Amino acid sequence: MTDPRRIKPPMGPDNGWWWDMAAAGKLGIQRCAGCQTLRHPPTPMCGDCHSTQWDTVEASGAGTVCSYTVLTHPQFPGYQYPLIIILVDLAEGTRLTSQLVDCEPENVEFGLPVEMIIQEDPDGFKLPVFKPAGAA
Repeated sequence: MTDPRRIKPPMGPDNGWWWDMAAAGKLGIQRCAGCQTLRHPPTPMCGDCHSTQWDTVEASGAGTVCSYTVLTHPQFPGYQYPLIIILVDLAEGTRLTSQLVDCEPENVEFGLPVEMIIQEDPDGFKLPVFKPAGAA
């Protein structure tokens, strides 16, 4: 019997590139080719100018915690609880939702500086997550 694994996200033409970047150890952001607006999650059309043309940029991985929640239930196999889920204001000016690791729930606070790291599951799946900036 094998250990349970993380639930894998759907990957398609609109977001497959993002997962490819994550597999390469990078944090990608979709950018509108028309107005240069950054957006996450990836979408086929810009919400500002409605262009369907886009490219990508690699984020620095630096950001701050804008909001957070600590999940304790329900507990799904393949995850370590409690899960600290954060909304990150990236240095590039857009936001994304991720997980905060290497931090106790009582130490999370609004404005906490964080940095992206790549978490690799036992099956090789790679996921960008965040840790407090400067933490070992």
